[in-house]
Amino acid sequence: MATVELRFSPLPEHVRTARLVAAAMARRTGVDEAVLDEVRLAVGEACSRAVGLHQAGGITAPVRVALIEEEKQFSIEVGDEAPHATVAAPGAPGAAGDPDAEGEDEMGLAVISGLVDDVEVTADADGGLIRMSWPTLPTTLLP
Repeated sequence: MATVELRFSPLPEHVRTARLVAAAMARRTGVDEAVLDEVRLAVGEACSRAVGLHQAGGITAPVRVALIEEEKQFSIEVGDEAPHATVAAPGAPGAAGDPDAEGEDEMGLAVISGLVDDVEVTADADGGLIRMSWPTLPTTLLP
């Protein structure tokens, strides 16, 4: 099981790099070519969400991205250090705060849920984590 970990300053210009690295690793691990665009988009949404949460909260700690190659799946974890009062499922009422920020947060989670079949969102007062997984093709089928 191989893991690549990225940490980047919470700036929008670093999201593109995270997307490119995630797509390259997904391709290398055997994720179906047909879903690579979904991987790229989902990682972009998750990283943009984390950057937005950090910037809104004045948090300078890096955004964390872990790319994990497992036996039959490829997983990506995007973590932030923004305190979350509650975890809202996409479309559910969120925590009290800035309504515009909450709407963007819910929209980002809804987009990710639409792109990824296997997604898990967890959060608490210390930060949040989005874990997304895709099946990989057997190595005998890879070119």
